Amino acid sequence: MSVEFIGFIGTQQQSEIHPPSGPVVDRDYVEASAKAHEDGGFDRALVAFGSTSPESQLVTAHAASVTERLGFMIAHRPGFTAPTVAARQLATLDQFTRGRIAVHIITGGSDDELAKDGDHLTKDERYARTDEYLDIVRQEWTSDKPFDYEGKYYQVKGAFGAVKPWQKPHLPIYFGGSSDAAIPVAGKHADIYALWGETQAQVRETIARVRAAAAKHGRQVRFSLSLRPVLAATEEAAWARADDIVERTKALRAKAGLKLDGHAPPNAGSQRLLDAAAQGTRLDKRLWTGVAAVTGAAGNSTGLVGTPEQVADALLDYYDLGVTTFLIRGFDPLDDAIAYGRDLIPLVRDLVAQRQANPARAAG
Repeated sequence: MSVEFIGFIGTQQQSEIHPPSGPVVDRDYVEASAKAHEDGGFDRALVAFGSTSPESQLVTAHAASVTERLGFMIAHRPGFTAPTVAARQLATLDQFTRGRIAVHIITGGSDDELAKDGDHLTKDERYARTDEYLDIVRQEWTSDKPFDYEGKYYQVKGAFGAVKPWQKPHLPIYFGGSSDAAIPVAGKHADIYALWGETQAQVRETIARVRAAAAKHGRQVRFSLSLRPVLAATEEAAWARADDIVERTKALRAKAGLKLDGHAPPNAGSQRLLDAAAQGTRLDKRLWTGVAAVTGAAGNSTGLVGTPEQVADALLDYYDLGVTTFLIRGFDPLDDAIAYGRDLIPLVRDLVAQRQANPARAAG
């Protein structure tokens, strides 16, 4: 399998070590980030979604207007838009961009965050709703005649989408969620299942769970892994940079009055990262849990640390486990995206080409 790289486009300069700067929607920053990812050879860029953030589809539409080849992975939370409407919105955007759109289904999050948008379902109920939501979205994308759907959360009569995705049979569905409620829904619906940056043992376990869930539906799923690479010219300099990132993260969180420990997170994915962090700061070859430990694993917060050659080699370990997509973003978001495109992505693509030319290398 070839390898896919996904970056990250925020709407302003911000990370664990950078307080938000500029307007909440900084048009110049979005454009610069989109162009940097396209120039750097990324396949896609994630546009995130949150209960207080700018709307992800609209941000994507603008980023797409200033690029020609870059694809986009739109984070989308089921339950806040009717599935028939969401399907047509995404299909329309896929048409305008000539097939550059994918959707990333994010069901979980904390109850407190979801309540900001008026959602008070339990986690298990939310995943049950997502199952129905994606049933309808897929039919809206593919059905050549009106259809009815009768579920617990959605009932539609004579639904039909006149606009279909540019991509056939439909645009790719990425899916995140590690709880027991999430895995069966992922197995049924995900084209690409997204993990955060876990240990190799954890990744191997999750891949097996998702594959088993998909097999019940006669499906095969690809896998994505999200990491925060920390690169430098030498391994010593890279670890020094990682240590500095932890200290700057602590300082910024203390200034904001946020906790500085691994408090219990509200979602299974974060808990899995904290389970890894409990084993140590440096795991496997060069998996680094420093920021996850001090932020409560709030989101994608583990990384790989080293020279570009060392990090590329570590990524190939995950590739050999079955991961074919890497979502990589940095703590200095724009500068790191440029560095990844220049120094890391070409190395990994070369190594993958070597794997494909000599499959025995991976098996050995």
